[in-house]
Amino acid sequence: MRDSENGLRLRVRAGERDAFAELYEQCAGRVYQHALWLTADWATAEDIMSETFLTAWGARDRLDAEGGSLTPWLLGIATHKVENARRGLRRRLAFLARQRQPPVVADFAAEVAGRVDDARRLQAVQSALDRLRRQEREVLTLCVWSGLDY
Repeated sequence: MRDSENGLRLRVRAGERDAFAELYEQCAGRVYQHALWLTADWATAEDIMSETFLTAWGARDRLDAEGGSLTPWLLGIATHKVENARRGLRRRLAFLARQRQPPVVADFAAEVAGRVDDARRLQAVQSALDRLRRQEREVLTLCVWSGLDY
């Protein structure tokens, strides 16, 4: 087993895509589980797992040629990614805490309903006025609505 781990390590270090795919198949579940234990959030754990393998691919040339399993290396990267995520979350929360709270908007549903009802009533009045002769309509609007004497 030690020789196969060393062989995989050398192939990953050399940049063989098939070796990296094999590493992913072997370790993705453990990296995800580790991230899930540290974050208690499945979506964040998935992000951490993805970022871990992306970082590992970029850092493969700095991997020691000798050694055993690559799992501890991956879990170390994942642990750093979790700490970065926690720092980022703390910064976002601190930023949000410093922001001024938006004003509370009063419920305007009753006002809107009233306006809709008023529009219906005005439409009904307009229809009734349209049925009157012009002189009757003028008397009604000037005397009743505008408060003028006959």
